[in-house]
This record gives sequence, structure tokens and C-alpha cells, in this order.
Amino acid sequence: MNIAMIAHDAKKKLMQNFCIAYRGILSKHTLYATGTTGRLIEEVTNLTIHKYLAGHLGGTQQLGTQIEHNQIDMVIFLRDPLTPKSHEPDVNNVFQLCDKHNIPLATNLATAELLVKAMDRGDMDWRELFKS
Repeated sequence: MNIAMIAHDAKKKLMQNFCIAYRGILSKHTLYATGTTGRLIEEVTNLTIHKYLAGHLGGTQQLGTQIEHNQIDMVIFLRDPLTPKSHEPDVNNVFQLCDKHNIPLATNLATAELLVKAMDRGDMDWRELFKS
């Protein structure tokens, strides 16, 4: 599966810890991330990450394009809802695209864990049929 990961600045350490905890599962899949998040994940996990630009420099838009072309199966977007972002329209676009194209989206740690565990059990295999 193709998994995209984004984390706002206040959640980057949490994303690193999440990826350390689920490294065994994540290593079986193709991973994408916005630039800084991807680099930070690679530093602590040695996972291979296909990196977009930094989110505020167009990485969020690059992710949106992949979602529109049905090339992403799951998005983990650990967001900081308390700090407004200058690129908020791009962030909201990712949410809308996930809804439009039936892409599972986690915006917090609890949901991210549920999705990753479900994927590991095979509960996400329907995405392969959906892509065909």
C-alpha cells in the first residue's frame, strides 16, 4: 500500500515515535511524506521515504495530486489544530480529496494506530480492488 505521512511542526516528534513503534508494519509498504517530516522519519527509522517538497512549499499540493490520481491508499496527517497555518487551504484540500476518493485519513495518533493495525490484519485490502 502507498501511505502518505504529514505532520505539523508540533506533531513531528509524535510522528517519529509513531513510525518507530510501527516500523515493522510500515516497512512492508511504500511510504511518502512531506519533506521535513520524511527526513525526520528516515533519521530515526531507516525507512525509505519518498519525499515531497516541504508542506508549505507545495508538498501538500503534491500529495493532493497523488490522491486525485488514486495513487495513495492511506493518509496519516498528524495535525496541530491549535496553530493556524498559512497553507490551510492546501490542508483542507487534502481532507476533501480523501473524502471524495475514499482514502482512509487519520488526523490524530489514535486513528493512525487503528488504521495501521487494520492494514496489518488485511482489513485495507479492499483498496487494491478499488484501484483496479
